[in-house]
Order: sequence, then C-alpha cells, then structure tokens
Amino acid sequence: MIAFDLCCDRGHAFEAWFKDSAEFSRQSKRKLLSCAVCGSPKVMKAVSAPALSGTRSQNESKGPQPYAAHPEAQKMAALMGELAELRKKVEESADNVGDRFADEALKIHYGEVEKRSIYGEATDEQATRLVDEGVEFARIPWVRRADS
Repeated sequence: MIAFDLCCDRGHAFEAWFKDSAEFSRQSKRKLLSCAVCGSPKVMKAVSAPALSGTRSQNESKGPQPYAAHPEAQKMAALMGELAELRKKVEESADNVGDRFADEALKIHYGEVEKRSIYGEATDEQATRLVDEGVEFARIPWVRRADS
C-alpha cells in the first residue's frame, strides 16, 4: 500500500491509499477519483515530502492504516454527510437559478423581483460584486450526490 497526498483543482488537500502507483494512475485515467472535500473530479498528486525509513517513533503504527480508520477521515466523512444534508435542504426550499445566480440575487436585493430563496453558481468576480453591492449570500462547498 502507498499513501499519496492529493489535491483538487480548488486547492483542497487530502490523503488517499492505493495498492501501488499504477493503481493511482489507473483510477485517475478512468476518472474514478474525486476530492474528499468538495467532490471535484479534477484530482492530482500533491507535492509531498518523502517518507524516510528509520524516522518513525517506536510508538507509531508499524503499517499503514486504511484512510477511513484515521480520526480525521471520520471527521471528514461526518462533515460530508452534513454538507449532503444541507444540499438536500437547499434544493428542497430554494429555486435553482444556475449560472444566473448573481443577476437574480441583485434583482432580489434591489426589489426588481419578488424576494425568494435561490441557489446557483457564481464566479469569484460575481461573488466579489455581490459583496460590494451589499448582497447577503453564502458560498457552500457542494458535495456530489451519491447517485451522480
């Protein structure tokens, strides 16, 4: 088993275990990997320091533990579950306006359309404009659905 430090195109870093380097390459080519934080399918190896033999303390585990057994992985899984629940609640209670989010949020803010809950996508530039205009909104890291 080999552990790789991975990162996604959004800058999230996480660790994953593979049978060998070839297994990582196989899964990467088949697009089977996704970010443990946001679900992005654009995952690559992160720069990491090499493990040096003889540097491990006597109290540390002698072999690799499955990533899921690590306390941090369990915390991450719980957070991912909470984000999935949040996504479900947002989708049930708000209108999906897709990439028109910034325009719709501004219309609501200035009273041009009736106030309602919306969700969608906004670029960093659009989000900055909304902040500058005084529009209250939240950016939520969207997790992929289990069925996608």
